[in-house]
Amino acid sequence: MSPSPAITTEDRCPWCGSDPLYVAYHDDEWGVPERDPRALWEKLILDGFQAGLSWITILKKRDNFRAAFPGFDPLTIARWGEADVARLLADPGIVRHRGKIEGTIRSARAYIAVEEREGFAAYLWKHLDGRPLQNSPRSMAEVPAETPLSQAISKQLRKDGFTFCGPTIVYAFMQATGMVNDHLVTCPAHARIRAMAEVG
Repeated sequence: MSPSPAITTEDRCPWCGSDPLYVAYHDDEWGVPERDPRALWEKLILDGFQAGLSWITILKKRDNFRAAFPGFDPLTIARWGEADVARLLADPGIVRHRGKIEGTIRSARAYIAVEEREGFAAYLWKHLDGRPLQNSPRSMAEVPAETPLSQAISKQLRKDGFTFCGPTIVYAFMQATGMVNDHLVTCPAHARIRAMAEVG
């Protein structure tokens, strides 16, 4: 894929501000359709850790998370127990929240069951018939916090044993993984992401 055209501060969606890490995330990752099951699971888990925090907080700790939860490998994490929880609670490089750590272990087990049954990516993308939704927001006020679809996916995830996946978290996950294109129409990334969906 050819490099993305430069996006100016004036054109870019305003939510990422001017932090270089956040800007790069907006320009290169947010909204790009993700089909890799492990990558989808990693993002769902990180969105769960974000609950009550800002995404930039998680983004700055993402490499630490990937080290603490080895590559977000569900097969490894699913085998963890209390000693691993204690180790992670002592790790200052991540968000030290017992409920979220224990929830990640439970979600790893849920992921394995879904992956074996139908494939985690297919499990998620079937809610959209495999194609990203294309919205056309002109301002942040037009971007919802949750939708009936995110409510339905959240309900299914929780039924299957996943944790920290309420409708708002799921909608943020959908935006980030390109299940929905919520870049503002004035942002050059909007058209680029739309084009990815059309050829995907």
